[in-house]
Amino acid sequence: MTTALITHPDCLLHITPEGHPEQVARLDHILAALDGKDLVPVKAPLVADDDLLRAHPKAHIDAIRDAAPDSGMISLDADTHMSAGSLAAALRAAGGNVRAVDMVLAGEVANAFVACRPPGHHAERETPMGFCLFGNIAVAAKHALDHHGLARVAIVDFDVHHGNGTQDLVEGDPRIFFASTHQMPLYPGTGSPDEVGGSNNVLNVPLPDGAGSAEFRSVIRDQVLPAVAAFKPELILISAGFDAHRADPLAGLMLETEDFAWVTEQICDLADALCQGRIISTLEGGYDLHALADSTAAHVDVLIARGGRLALA
Repeated sequence: MTTALITHPDCLLHITPEGHPEQVARLDHILAALDGKDLVPVKAPLVADDDLLRAHPKAHIDAIRDAAPDSGMISLDADTHMSAGSLAAALRAAGGNVRAVDMVLAGEVANAFVACRPPGHHAERETPMGFCLFGNIAVAAKHALDHHGLARVAIVDFDVHHGNGTQDLVEGDPRIFFASTHQMPLYPGTGSPDEVGGSNNVLNVPLPDGAGSAEFRSVIRDQVLPAVAAFKPELILISAGFDAHRADPLAGLMLETEDFAWVTEQICDLADALCQGRIISTLEGGYDLHALADSTAAHVDVLIARGGRLALA
């Protein structure tokens, strides 16, 4: 059993305006940091419309397709942009997550990291926003449930920004549990503890500006992990944003690279106990290039080690 690295060159063709934090260099730095590691390389396919339609209405999908420029660049809002390569990149990002589900549930790999962009956890049901066009991880969760027949899937989001899009896409589905740690107040302004979902299937644990390792580890250990364990998922998905790192320019949490390895270990322990170690992680935020590369490598190193351990079990 091994770890899949799912990506595609198309994801380097999503061009944003000069100075935009969600830039091509993010993926370049990540792939360089992962080069030479014991990973199974997989090219992300284009997502099928049926999979997108589980999360977004046809009108939203058509609007994104229609907005895609043949050349140059257009803005969907002040933060969210599309270039000529953005549509293909977004379809690969969602498709890569679906492919990861298929591979892990078929036992082809122990776990997977989807290194694609644009990210997805801010894309709401009918609204692209926060650099995101489609809800990649929600698409994956619904594919696991509807196509593979799972009964329960959990999503753990440790990006510094609340995953408002993921919450919007899953809070009405009792088969999915969504847990998020994030800084508050901060964009997008959602994620208060009283947002619990239609079936008590949402847990939001905001952290104040300046919170660091001790506070983060405490809420993961005391709130997030017990809630996920109580849900008894058959698959755990991770929205892996690395912008809670102390070096990140867009937020104020003070995590260290080692915290991302630690939280990955904790989630892997839970997956081993609950769902045969089945984990899929997908890239969300992280905007200091060196901190992003180091944190992603630390995260993936844990996935590789745990995948190897499952092979020996």
